[in-house]
Amino acid sequence: MAQLSDDCFAFGGALLPLADAQAQIAALFRPVAGIETVPVREAAGRVLASDITASIDLPPQPNSAVDGYAFRHADLDPNGPTTLPLHGRTAAGQRPAAVPGGHASRIFTGAVMPRGLDTVMMQEDCEATEDAVTLPPGLRRGANSRPIGEDITVGSRALAHGRRLMPPDMALLAGLGLARVPVRTPLRVAVFSTGDELIDPPGPLVPGRIYDANRAMLIGLLTRLGAIVEDGGILPDNSDATAHALHEAASRCDLLITSGGVSTGEEDHVRAAIEAVGRLAFWRVAIKPGRPVALGEIGATPLLGLPGNPVAALVTFSALGRPLFDRLAGSVYTPPPQLRAEAAFSYRKKLGRLEYVRVTLDAHGVAHRYPKEGAGIITSLTESDALMALPEPMTTLSPGDIVPVIPLGLLYG
Repeated sequence: MAQLSDDCFAFGGALLPLADAQAQIAALFRPVAGIETVPVREAAGRVLASDITASIDLPPQPNSAVDGYAFRHADLDPNGPTTLPLHGRTAAGQRPAAVPGGHASRIFTGAVMPRGLDTVMMQEDCEATEDAVTLPPGLRRGANSRPIGEDITVGSRALAHGRRLMPPDMALLAGLGLARVPVRTPLRVAVFSTGDELIDPPGPLVPGRIYDANRAMLIGLLTRLGAIVEDGGILPDNSDATAHALHEAASRCDLLITSGGVSTGEEDHVRAAIEAVGRLAFWRVAIKPGRPVALGEIGATPLLGLPGNPVAALVTFSALGRPLFDRLAGSVYTPPPQLRAEAAFSYRKKLGRLEYVRVTLDAHGVAHRYPKEGAGIITSLTESDALMALPEPMTTLSPGDIVPVIPLGLLYG
């Protein structure tokens, strides 16, 4: 008897848990990106190719965090105001003069602390004349003074290899005196869509055809990750043509990504093409949307076959494509952070499957299910805030349950 189900991929066979699929990616593949040295100012988004060790203390000298008066904390009277004669004045970039015992010195933000002085009082808290300053009691030793190596000490690891460099990392590299940094070379990725129903915009939209949306989305995701993207176009529903195009692209690319054609229909040819000219690692993963997703190799080049529906393509790229991309790029894959939100709706799901539900978040952090569920509804991505991640052991969600959500913006690179 035929199986009746509202699950459009409800055919038999075991499904691979997402964690196992990600573990296979880590086991099967190694970094393929080369190494080059680039100016720090051009390193944003690049993957660090080696550990960076601090060659200096940061800051290299103790300095003042405020405009005020520097002094020895031991000279303060703990029971009342202390008046100290003034000696010298130090601005940022100047070499400080020696200050006799029992004296204070005028100092400005960023200026090196005169030798022996250990504390700074903000000018707003002092009463000063041309020759002396009166300091109130109660300030702790070292207040408003930045010690040597407060940020990082010489010999410490500043940044680990595999880190995708962000602007604060560039600040740290520059602060340590580095002008150039070793990074991984960009991956070259070929992106294909599949299906005779697809046409590229703005071609004429004849009956039975739709515009290809996935390729634009995937190219955007990969570009944000710093890939050199080769647009492979639309592959026809033909096994031989698909196999030929993938084999040809594999000879010059580090990674191939397709969308569509990985299910079991008579016009789904990507899986067959992988098996014809390469090898298949897995092709069904226990997630929804996105169960039919294929991972294989054409020669030595990995191929990830994503589902054809846009929502499923985005989910599977985030869950499997990003770990694969990071592995090949020499980057350390970190899953997107999950927040916690209160569910405002009921939901039932299958045991053993990780399900992502599109939600909007109200001002109180309560998650509301997006009213349209289909995996082909692109506006469910543009008008939602997050994906609610319902774990494998869960079967029933009730209003008021606290569950993890992943902001959609964190999936984009």
